[in-house]
Formats: sequence, structure tokens, C-alpha cells
Amino acid sequence: MDSQVPAGGPVGLRSGPVAWPVRSGAVPPLADGFMTRSETGPGLGTALIPGATVVLAPGQKAEEGLRNWLGSCGKTQLAVSFAEWLSQSRRVNLLVWIVATSRASVLSGYVEAAVGAMGADPAGEAEAIAARFVNFLSETGRSWLVVFDDLSDAADLEGLWPQGPAGMTLITTANATTIPDDHRTQVLPVEVFSSREALSYLMGRLTADPDQRIGAIDLVRDLGCEPLALAQASVVIASSALSCREYRDYFVRRREQLTGTAGDGPPAAAVTWTFSVEQADRLAPGGGIQSVLVLAALLDGHGIPVPVFTSSAVAGYLSRGGAGGPADRERAWGALLTLERAGLLAIDMTATPPTVRINSVLQAAIRAATPEGMLTRAVRAAADALLEVWPRDEPQPWLAGDLRSCAASLQRAAGDLLWAGGCHLLLLRAGQSLDSARLTGPAVAYWTELATVSDRLLGPGHPDTLVAGQRLADAYLAAGQPAKAVSWFQWVLADRVRVLGPDHPGTIVARRNLGHASLAANQLADAVSILDDVASDYERIHGPDHPDTLRARDELADAYRAMGRSSDAIALYRRTLADRERSQGARHPDVMATRQKLADAYLADGRLKDAIAQYKKVLADRERVLGPDHLDTITARGNLASAYHTAGRMASAVQLYEQTCAGYERVLGADHPDTLARRANLAHAYYAVGRLSDATTVLRETVARCERVLPPGDPLTQTVRDSLTNIAGSDSTHG
Repeated sequence: MDSQVPAGGPVGLRSGPVAWPVRSGAVPPLADGFMTRSETGPGLGTALIPGATVVLAPGQKAEEGLRNWLGSCGKTQLAVSFAEWLSQSRRVNLLVWIVATSRASVLSGYVEAAVGAMGADPAGEAEAIAARFVNFLSETGRSWLVVFDDLSDAADLEGLWPQGPAGMTLITTANATTIPDDHRTQVLPVEVFSSREALSYLMGRLTADPDQRIGAIDLVRDLGCEPLALAQASVVIASSALSCREYRDYFVRRREQLTGTAGDGPPAAAVTWTFSVEQADRLAPGGGIQSVLVLAALLDGHGIPVPVFTSSAVAGYLSRGGAGGPADRERAWGALLTLERAGLLAIDMTATPPTVRINSVLQAAIRAATPEGMLTRAVRAAADALLEVWPRDEPQPWLAGDLRSCAASLQRAAGDLLWAGGCHLLLLRAGQSLDSARLTGPAVAYWTELATVSDRLLGPGHPDTLVAGQRLADAYLAAGQPAKAVSWFQWVLADRVRVLGPDHPGTIVARRNLGHASLAANQLADAVSILDDVASDYERIHGPDHPDTLRARDELADAYRAMGRSSDAIALYRRTLADRERSQGARHPDVMATRQKLADAYLADGRLKDAIAQYKKVLADRERVLGPDHLDTITARGNLASAYHTAGRMASAVQLYEQTCAGYERVLGADHPDTLARRANLAHAYYAVGRLSDATTVLRETVARCERVLPPGDPLTQTVRDSLTNIAGSDSTHG
């Protein structure tokens, strides 16, 4: 209430300095046998200079059916190599690695980076934090590199493109056409190996037995110098007694079997992976190899937490419906190690927790080759495993991005399989995680799709459809779209009345939610009518002193205030305050909150003496219960300062404004939007008492901070700038 200047969003700073250099995001490790590709590697060192955006994309053109295989040309590995070189040589102070397969992933990556590089408070709305981080990149003098790995759709970067004279942006994508022309980017094609590079790579991988290199030249030619095919072939040869010539003979025969009637053979990697699976089965016969491989093919290949594979759900899956014991968990881990030996996946033990990575093109091939029954079992096991390892509470929800991405990959691969018998709980958990991470835009899109699918598969009256609709309404409200939330809350309420009856607790909660949304949508008459009914229902069912009744009365009084019915609001706040003091005690947090609202209502009604008395009581209670440096206490101090200001008691107002500013800066940091807003209030108080020089100094410092830390166009920046113009002009007139 004390903020006379809008605060611009609850995005703050951690206390304590940032330790430079900063790395954010999980950079994949370089693969065994990685080559710098002196002949075919793109000239990143020349193209990627400060201020530039470079795109690595497949160089080969191919028909749709072949494009994915040929797109696995080592783009990510080249990006990793260059990023690590820049980081280790201290050529960049900030390295940000983001898997850019969805907007939710991009936003999560930005939040993590903002926490690391700016000390940002991750509790704010993700879009706002991301906007601040993009603004930080545009203005910082520290060198930075942002890598968007595997960008699926450039629309996911709308409003989030990093720019700045000190930074570089590197994008890897399977489809360069997704990059719009209005972004000045340089596309560098990544081709297959040259013959010399391919032979050097293969020979370098086969060092244990020189006889295995026999026929290497012919094998390189038949594999088309494809990096993925060479990697798979070299692993199989190295882990067997085969020579390159013998492997080539098998390859030629298998490729002929897979060649279509048109006579066009598949890409080499579309053949070599089948030998890798067979080799894994030979290395661990009966070890559940294919079952674990199918499981890995369903999840996000950029990073699957190893605990998913060692969960009790996967142990039961491997025991084919049994309980699954320690031996089955060991089987799962052994299968992962074997699949890594066969070159089908990689285990990154440096990550926390350890992570499994697998090529997305290979995943698609595995899913396509899996029998329907086996796929169905794997889908259910993967969903159960993700749900099992997902923490109930996410203390750092932006870091749950790997689980959300795995759930999204599973949804795409499973189709309707997760809806057998109703909505699988994983689908709800993934949406709740988006809500917890304040990923409001992606959350709206997610719940919209879930509600649509539930309506199609289960019907509009099914309980799961109702839950999805409720979550969508909540998501719209959180995203600042209350009008759309109202229509969904109305739908939820109608269904609850039909199924549960008008007096059921669930129905009353739905009515209350509709009242909240109507108030947020400025549909004030509807809000008052609905919340009046809710308060009456709670009092009739629970009695006048029940917490739900008291809370409902507060909410009705809020609606009265918004509608301009100050006397009604004051009367109801006073009644609720008296009931709360009697039933909860004078210093209960809810009592202080209601007293705060009563003070606000008095102030809005011009009853300054009553308002100041209540504000003083709130401040005293909060100091006694919470301490002088609690944020609620500091806010109460600012509210009292604002009331004194309105009443013309300027000496007291200035003193409290100064204490409030110091408190916000101490607790939230000097650059927090709320701190900046309070500094503007202090400047207005200085101006009111004739301290024009002090007012001008404070506003100039505040404008500079706003321009540095807030997104371009933030209303707080403009408001403070206007205040400075007005006060500085007044100062010159007085001079």
C-alpha cells in the first residue's frame, strides 16, 4: 500500500556478491574420440565474435525421411568444444547453456542463469526474470556466451533473443529455416566428415587391436563419412572381435535388406544402430537391454536423471509385473552400462544427479521398431518412474526442467496411452511443476491441451476433466488473464453444482474461486454478489468464527473496497477483526493482516486519524512478533509513512520513509524493484518538505538503477523518470 510508484514485479536480488566467472546450465561432455574437424568444422572462431549470433545447422539436403539421420552431424559436440574453449581460456565471464526444445526450457534456463549471474530472486514470474536477464546481457560489460542447443522453434525465443556488444549467441538446430530473417544471424552448415577426418576418427577409435583396422577405408566410404554411423560402428568393432572389413560385410547385407523398392538405401546410421542393439544383447544376454533401451527412447534424450532407471517402478517393469527388488535395480544399472558400451547412450557421471543422454533420432528409430505391447508397458513404467522420483516439494522449481522435459517427451511419444483408465498422475504433476516455477505462459498452454485431451478421451463430466479445467482457470489467473479465468471458473462451478450440489465444500470453493477471478477481471458487481454468497454459506455451515468464514468475509470486504463501497468494507473489516482477535489472539498473523486492510480502507475513505492508529498498531505488533527487519514489518513501516505523508505530518513521514528504504535495501538489495519504488516515495517526501536537492539526487540515482536492472519499457522506470523531470524543473524554477 505504501508504494505510490508501481513496483514493476517481485524480482529481487540475493544478498552477497556474484562469484565470477559464472557457468549456468548442464554443458554435455565431449564424446570419446571427439575431433576438432579441421577440414569440415565450421569457422566458429572467425564467425562468433562479440555481438554476433551464429547458427549451426545440417549442411546436407535430404528428403524428409532421411533428414533427421543426416542432421546428426555433430552440431552439439562442436558447440560444446567451442564453449568449453572459451570458458576455460577465460574469454567469456558468463557461459549459459540452454536446451531450447521448448519455451518452458528456455525460460527455466534463463531463470537459472539470472540466479547465477545477477543474484536474482527466482521466486518471481519467470517471464519477468527472463526479461531482466536479457536486459542485463544487453548492458553488461562482461563477456558472455549463450548457447541454445537443439532449438526446435524460434518462436520459443520471442522476446528472449539475447543481444549485447559484449556477448555471443550460438544456436544449434536441425532446421535452420526456423530462424526468422529479421534476426541477423549467420548460418554455418555442418557437413559430414571428410574422408580424411572419417578415417582418422575410425583409426583413433580402434587402437587396441591393429588388425581390426583392416578394411577401414572401404567401411568409411560405405558409411558415407556420417559421424553418427562411424561412432556406432567403431564402438561395436572395438567391443567385439570384428574387423572393419567384417563389419562392412554385415553392413552391406543389412542395408540391402532395408533398401526400399525405389532402390534408395537408408542413411548409414539408420543401419548401424541395429548392430549396436545386437551387440548390447550379446554383451549382456537376458539383462533387460531392450526394455531399458525402449524406456530411454521415451524420455528427453538431452538429460534423463539416472534415478529414473533405478526406481522401484523400473525394477517392477524389468521383473515383468513383479514387485521388483534390489536385483532388478542392479539389472537396470547394468543395462545402462552395457548400452553405453555399445554406443547407444552416454552416462554423464559428473552431473548431479548422474544423467543419461541419447540421440533423439536414435530414440525415434527405437520407438518405431518397438512392438505395441512392449511400448505400452514401457510408457506406463516411465510415467510411474518419473512420478516416483519427482520431489513432492520443489525448493528450486526452475531446476526441475529435466523432469518436465522428460514428461513432455513421454507425452509426445505415448499419445493416448497415459489416459487408459483416466489421466495418469504424472500429467498433473508436470503441470503443477510449471505452476510452481511461475512459467505462466507455458502453464496456460499445457493445461489448455490437457483439458482438451481429457474432454476428448474422458468426456466433459469426468473428474479428471474437471481438475484440468480448474488448473487451467488457475493458470489464466496467474498469467494475468482474469477474464479467461472467469469463464473457466464458471464452467467448473456449474459442473460442481451439478455433481456435488450447491452446499458441498468443493462447490463453495469453486464459487469462491470465481469470485476472486471476477474481482481480478474488474467485474466488481459480480464479485461482490458471489463473495457475499460465499461468506454467507461459510457462516451458515461452519459458524462465524471458523477460519474459512473469516477469510471469506475479508475477501468480500476487499470486493467492497474495489467497488468503492468504503463504509461497507470498513464495517465488515471491523467485524472480522473483532472476531479474529477473540478467536485467534491479538497478534495472530491473520489478525494483523485484517487490521492492515482496515487501515487501508480508512485511508481510502479519508479517515486519516483512524488509519494512522491502525497502521501504528500493525507496525508495533509486527515488530514485536516478527522483528524489525522482517519484510512484513518493513512494509508496515512504509504504510505508516505513506499515511503520515497523506495527513501532512511530513517530519514523521520522512523519517519512516528513510527507515523503510534502508530496510528494503538491507533485505532485498538496492536494485530490487520494490526498493526502487520506495526510494521514489522518499524523493517525493523530500520534495514536499522543500529538500529539492535531496529529492533530485535520489531520483537521479533511482533512474540510473531502474535503467540498468529493469526491462526496457518497465512502467516504474518511466514513472521515476517523469518524477525527476517534474522535480528537477521545479528545482531550477526555485533556483
